Amino acid sequence: MRAAWLLRSVLYWAWLTLTVVPWATVLVLVSAFASRRICWRVCVGWLTLAIRSARFICGVAWRVHGIENVPTLADRHAAVVLAAKHQSTWETFALPMLMPHPIAYVFKRELLWVPFFGWALARLDMIHIDRSRRAEAWNKVAKQGRRLFELGNWVIMFPEGTRTRRGTQGAYKTGAARLAITAGVPIVPIAVTAGRCWPAKSMLLRPGLVEVSIGAPIASAGRQPDELMRQVEAWIEAEMRRLDPEAYATKPEAQPAQGLGRGGA
Repeated sequence: MRAAWLLRSVLYWAWLTLTVVPWATVLVLVSAFASRRICWRVCVGWLTLAIRSARFICGVAWRVHGIENVPTLADRHAAVVLAAKHQSTWETFALPMLMPHPIAYVFKRELLWVPFFGWALARLDMIHIDRSRRAEAWNKVAKQGRRLFELGNWVIMFPEGTRTRRGTQGAYKTGAARLAITAGVPIVPIAVTAGRCWPAKSMLLRPGLVEVSIGAPIASAGRQPDELMRQVEAWIEAEMRRLDPEAYATKPEAQPAQGLGRGGA
């Protein structure tokens, strides 16, 4: 069984490598004269290919609950902060495909140096930061976030900062809550069980079902970042245990929320 998963995973990664180079090249060329929204659509085209290829080659299917909790494409200027559970590369590829609005990731600037993939990222309306300069990083997130919200774009952040193993929980940092409060937009919690099929820091994909559960928007007005993030954390972690109970059968309790910190953006 494991040999079959390995073979299918090798085929999948070979296919991604084969497609990302020409796709990124097209995006870089198109970005010279096309709008950011057109560039976004080109990028989402490759992400959609990546997610659908994972289903076709590796048997990684998905199901979405609660999509009605986010504004539709018709609400062009409705903005939210998305705060998602982070177990895998899967959700970083899938969420732009699933959401009706363009979304911007907050990510470390080193990713811009990755050939082709990073070059394509640089042409998109994203927020790249230097994590070694915390105050400067936060100021950039707040400024760029407000600009993106005015365009009707959304910002997505992973409060745990990095991928966590299935059935575990990292410390929830308050960057997403701070941004929502600063910009005056709601925050939407998202639970994702991608660790079932695509474990953290692994290139081995397993057949199965990834469930994405989108919670109702949580108002940020008049809230404190730590208190707001505790509410987001409580919803996400309770939903993760509902969707994937066997993974949490004997796991430790949650860690408390912390400040922006490393990876908090």
